Amino acid sequence: MSRPILTAADMRAAEAAAIAAGTAETLLMERAGAALAEAIRLYVGPRPTLFLCGPGNNGGDGYVAARHLRAKNYPVRVAALAEPTSESARWARAQWDDDVEPFDECEPAPILIDCLFGTGLSRGLEASVSERLQMLAGVAIVAVACDLPSGVASDDGALLSPTGRFDLTVTFGALKPAHRLMPAMARMGRVVLADIGIDVATDWREIGRPAVPPLDPAGHKYDRGMVAVLAGAMPGAAALAAGAAARAGAGYVRLDADETIANVPASVVQGQAGGLDDPRIGALLAGPGLGKEGGALLDRALASGRPLVLDADALGLLGDPGRLEGRDSILTPHDGEFSILFGPLRGSRPERALEAARRSGAVVVLKGPDTLVAGPDGRLGFAPPAPAWLASAGTGDVLAGIIAAMRARGLPAFEAACAGAWIHGRAAEAAGPGLIADDLLAAIPAVLA
Repeated sequence: MSRPILTAADMRAAEAAAIAAGTAETLLMERAGAALAEAIRLYVGPRPTLFLCGPGNNGGDGYVAARHLRAKNYPVRVAALAEPTSESARWARAQWDDDVEPFDECEPAPILIDCLFGTGLSRGLEASVSERLQMLAGVAIVAVACDLPSGVASDDGALLSPTGRFDLTVTFGALKPAHRLMPAMARMGRVVLADIGIDVATDWREIGRPAVPPLDPAGHKYDRGMVAVLAGAMPGAAALAAGAAARAGAGYVRLDADETIANVPASVVQGQAGGLDDPRIGALLAGPGLGKEGGALLDRALASGRPLVLDADALGLLGDPGRLEGRDSILTPHDGEFSILFGPLRGSRPERALEAARRSGAVVVLKGPDTLVAGPDGRLGFAPPAPAWLASAGTGDVLAGIIAAMRARGLPAFEAACAGAWIHGRAAEAAGPGLIADDLLAAIPAVLA
């Protein structure tokens, strides 16, 4: 199941709505602190623990969590950066009936809980605070962040201050964009989402395991979806994409090339029987290895009327994204291709991806270590973290092939793109370090199973 993602403003609005409906802010804080304590209990265990509490509600969550752990006989200490400034944080501080140490004098502990600042931080920490936080977290055996590591901008994932790496981040109600955007995402460790009783309605979600269409026991190969892949100047890339489409469950994969290509799976049919207007084609993939002289092939793809997946060279040849108007299209650019295709767009990475989808009318898969899937209807999918070894030549061709298979199997464009991103990342995990793009093909079936 996918998890919701809210900006700082949307999170404040959701909390305000819950309070207006009769849920006391202190009850929300009690739930958040209890959830933080339970996550520490489950993931870390009973070792000497130091809570660092800031003056706002993030600090209030820390006081509550410390109280809950103390009730379970955990060895807990609390250090405060400043006295609480919000009413709820003052309430939480009053419930903690033990000493509070000064932040700048506290001794380290094996378990460090950062409750200094969370969602909505707009400027960096003072240098002395940032340096001391990094020291305390660096010498701890386990470092845990409440909501977000202090110094992270919640909406765009920027590091407003130098930020160390945490082992666990516990957040409440919904994920924040920074949990799934670089560079902050790399500092989070495992991200746990706790339900604190807030109604969340959003078109922004973390991509979860896809609901791949089931196979019909009485069906045939075309019922499972047909993918046609256009090969150009560098046919090896197209062959890799075609192999990925076959492994991802397409019932029939056709590789259209002017000559026979070596090292193509025997199950992939080479040839152009039926043409690109063949009504059985559920997805037409153009771009991998198309070459700079492939404009005529791209024109054929655009004129086919079939659902399109455009990757790599096709993106550079497309020129004006307006050419996609009225077409069922998925674009899969990396950052460089995105900039060439759409020019300089303002805003955060999510905002730029959504603007590109709106302008083109296509689903846009903005690839990277923090891949996003943006729909022209305003939906936005944030891919969960994928291993760093996925950054290897040819893996983008594999992604395009998986997406084409999902589209041909009957998923709508946005859902097919999200499914492809999720399967791609999990296949990389299964393949392990040292993978080359070919290794992903063998890993896909196990992921789907």
